[in-house]
Amino acid sequence: MRKIVSLLWLVMLAAQMQAQIRGNNIVITVEPDHADWNYRVGETATFTVEVRRSGTLLPNVVVSYEAGPDMYPDVKKDNVTLKDGTLSLKGKLSKPGFYRVKVRARIEGKDYDATCNVGYDPDKLQPYTQCPADFDAFWKKALSEARQYDLDPQIQLMPERCTKDVDVYHVSFVNQRPGNRIYGILCKPKKAGSYPALLRVPGAGVRQYFGDVYTASQGAITLEIGIHGIPVNLDQSTYDRMLDGCLNGYWEVNLDEPEKNFYRRVVVGAVRSVDFIASLPEWNGKTVGVTGSSQGGFLSLATAALDSRITFYAPVHDAMCDYEAALHKSACGWPHYFYNVEKPDTKKVEGARYYDGVNFAKRIKNAKGWFSFGYNDDVVPPGSSYATYNAVPGPKQLSLYQQTGHFWYQEQWDEWEQFLLERLKD
Repeated sequence: MRKIVSLLWLVMLAAQMQAQIRGNNIVITVEPDHADWNYRVGETATFTVEVRRSGTLLPNVVVSYEAGPDMYPDVKKDNVTLKDGTLSLKGKLSKPGFYRVKVRARIEGKDYDATCNVGYDPDKLQPYTQCPADFDAFWKKALSEARQYDLDPQIQLMPERCTKDVDVYHVSFVNQRPGNRIYGILCKPKKAGSYPALLRVPGAGVRQYFGDVYTASQGAITLEIGIHGIPVNLDQSTYDRMLDGCLNGYWEVNLDEPEKNFYRRVVVGAVRSVDFIASLPEWNGKTVGVTGSSQGGFLSLATAALDSRITFYAPVHDAMCDYEAALHKSACGWPHYFYNVEKPDTKKVEGARYYDGVNFAKRIKNAKGWFSFGYNDDVVPPGSSYATYNAVPGPKQLSLYQQTGHFWYQEQWDEWEQFLLERLKD
């Protein structure tokens, strides 16, 4: 009995020790002197840098920093000693955009950093991306070709994932042509009825999906899709091998050939997913939304632009927007195709325009949009997201979480979920 008690005590102790790991004792902060992180063009921003250990300023700490227009810093300093643990920096912009300060320190063999990226008249930012004359015809043709084929849906119940309120299915249906399929996880309320629907489109990568059971439990049909034409219920190690192998760098495939671009089947597949939802007898025939983050933010824009049935959409830190900003030495969206490229291939620049979220955003006129992103995002720079938001002609709202990078705060997640549930009730 003593051995059993001792073993249980050790297990509990180990669990407690794991729970105690939270954050860092040494923290760098960079704080602007405007609470909303926004300034007018020509106005000087003052940044306060602090390095603290156990909440108190750390004296004689050595830092390096860079500052300047986002993605194009023009000030770089190394080995700067902060005698009292603080430093004041100033900067400004002469045109709308974002000014970023990034501070790094190596303390006792460990690296620490912090960023502050402030906006200069961000509501006046306009995208640089140009639109092909045949943009609408290109996508009309792509969808028309795909819709020649029946969806041929295959729906398999996943009993182990079902709950008392929701049935969960692994599904697939024809995308561009027979044999080319979209796979996903469908969740439906068990109670008979007529329901609104939500399509969830994925961020970049290759992974397993589990479906949106929670939203379905609130009285909605949900469909979460993968984009790679493979089942979404495999072991994660399978997807890891694909990302390292055949799908490595998939976002760059045939950038110079719009008809063969990897994302052609992805965008078509997102719209075909709405076709699939519309084919379900439980859909109420009225309300359907789309949402996703990063790559999924782009796909939300594309789906809302190409399918008039979409009633609401919610892109979060939307990637794949305003690639051409890089050609003007301005921060561009992921995958940063032309960033620091001295002589970009003209064919690639022209081809990317068919897959730039900006050109989709300009076509969203009726669906209700909810946008959210952070100023400190170095994957999807806020300038590209703000310019895209500004380009949307339809009803929209913007919820900023300035301090976030390419991640979520809990409050941001909760607000996003609230928007989705409210729109599903419209």
